[in-house]
Amino acid sequence: MVERSDRAPLLDWEEVPTAEKTDGKAPAVPHVKERLSSPPNNRAPSGCSGFGWSSGPGGPTRTVSNGDGCGAPPATSGAPAAVDEAQPPDKDAHLSDPGAIEVSLEDRMVKWEEKDQIVSVFVVTFNTRTGNMLEWCLPKDIDLEGVEFKAIASGSHRVTTDFIYFRKGSYFGLACFANMAVESMEERGARMKSVGILSPSYTLLYRYMSFLEHQVRLQLKSPGHYSPLEAFYEDKRALLPPSGEAVVCALPTSTWGAAINHSMHPEMKITHPAGCMSQFIRFFGEQIMVLWKLALLRRRILIFSPPPVGVVCYRVFCCCCLANISIPGVGVAVPEFRPFFYVNVADISALENELSYVACTTEKIFEEKKDLYDVYVDNQNVKTHRDGLKPLLRLSAADREKYRKLTEQRQMLLYSQEENGDCVSSEEDLFILFFLEQNNRIFQTLSEVAGSSDPTITQESVRAMGLDPHGDRLFLLHLLEIYGYDSLLVSEQLCCS
Repeated sequence: MVERSDRAPLLDWEEVPTAEKTDGKAPAVPHVKERLSSPPNNRAPSGCSGFGWSSGPGGPTRTVSNGDGCGAPPATSGAPAAVDEAQPPDKDAHLSDPGAIEVSLEDRMVKWEEKDQIVSVFVVTFNTRTGNMLEWCLPKDIDLEGVEFKAIASGSHRVTTDFIYFRKGSYFGLACFANMAVESMEERGARMKSVGILSPSYTLLYRYMSFLEHQVRLQLKSPGHYSPLEAFYEDKRALLPPSGEAVVCALPTSTWGAAINHSMHPEMKITHPAGCMSQFIRFFGEQIMVLWKLALLRRRILIFSPPPVGVVCYRVFCCCCLANISIPGVGVAVPEFRPFFYVNVADISALENELSYVACTTEKIFEEKKDLYDVYVDNQNVKTHRDGLKPLLRLSAADREKYRKLTEQRQMLLYSQEENGDCVSSEEDLFILFFLEQNNRIFQTLSEVAGSSDPTITQESVRAMGLDPHGDRLFLLHLLEIYGYDSLLVSEQLCCS
């Protein structure tokens, strides 16, 4: 179960205050090369980026981005992050100057905080006669069709509290659910409600978790008391383009790490997806290496779990983080790896059109709809119905060695924390950087081979990528095809697995 903060509930629409800065500046962000070569006890910004979407000023725009997960300055595996009209057009030209990076991140952080606003607040209830229903919302004219089935997940009657991340059209939502016993024959002994919000981006939704938890408790005890929600919406409502439409686009990748260090209280990390990477890896064990490969190959991954679904939404986010790349220009043509978070049968038509995604569900019926996914994850069991992917479910010698190294690094970090009082380093940084390094290592080697006089992938170059020349041959072939390295030749020494 996800740990909850014991901090006192927020009052009305009060936000968690941003962390105090000692010198009035944003945290310095080193270059990727410096970060990758540094030992685990050098703090890097927690979290992953490139998967948060928001509408830009002056009308909606769309970009593709797959973040490096650590707030690194270079562009990521997707197209470079969109530059807002309000931002200096030449800011990327100053990335070689650490001071310029620091100022740029602070400036961009403020701008994106301003745009990450609330487009709707709503209350969903369970009615014993009609089932889930939308009880109240602001604004009154917003299309919330189907949100009642996203804010209260299937099977939620078996849990007392839960939280749910989801997508609704071009928006992202966070809802907090609570179930309270009541002495009422009409309600059959239980009152269930969920209070939620919608935003053009999910990256800062975690800020309102405590507020939503507090409000859903109020709604259970005093149904119909909407004034705090009305005040919250008036304070936080978004200013959308005149058309009233918002199209998802990428959050600047350099902003994510700064966002977490700049504005997240330590006790709030557990309510944010970036705070659960260590739980995610401990849960899957060695199977994390299988998920890593499938995520890097941009497969459609569906995770099943009974309620509570909140922690499973975190697994969706963490799964996306496994595919982070920080080498500029890599993966521009690959499908965007998009988190859908919680999905139900109402999302089937949307998933049918997706080339790559990761989502979670509490509805077992999805397992039968094999045309909707490539990989199905049930508890720690990862399986696929696609013959071409089945060999990838077997761990190679290199996979086991990588997992061993990851475990050793974690043990060293824990020892350092216990013996030396190291309270700066974190498991989150360690895990996120580990997979970022692995991915960068693969694509850096492929780029070097592609630029050489003999563009042939040999056993030596495969080992340089940290892969098994035989056990990872199929994975490598899939990788070459998906990322457009068609010009590379594969040595005959790799012809047999």
